[in-house]
Amino acid sequence: MPDVELDPVIHAQARLRVVATLSALGAGDQIAFPKLQKLLDMTAGNLSTHLRKLEDAEYVTVTKTHEGRTPATYITLTPRGRRAFEVYTESLSMLLRGAGS
Repeated sequence: MPDVELDPVIHAQARLRVVATLSALGAGDQIAFPKLQKLLDMTAGNLSTHLRKLEDAEYVTVTKTHEGRTPATYITLTPRGRRAFEVYTESLSMLLRGAGS
C-alpha cells in the first residue's frame, strides 16, 4: 500500500469536526460563529483556537462585521479548505481500504 498522508491541520478531532460541518454548506456559504459553536458543542475559546489554525492554513475565512451595533462573526470554508477536506477523506478511504486487505 502506498504511503498515505493525512493533513495534520484537518486531522485534529476538533478541526475535523469544524471542516466536516462547513463542507456540508454550499460552496461560498457562511455560518454564524454562535451557530457553529452550538452545532459542535464547543466553547467559544476552543472554537476560536481551532478556527485560527484553519485560517492560518487558508482553509477558512473568518469575517467579523456588525449587525447594527452587535458584532457578528461568520465562517466560510474556502475553496482550498474544501479541496483539502476532499483530499483528506480520499486519503482516509484509501487507508481504510488498505487496512482491509
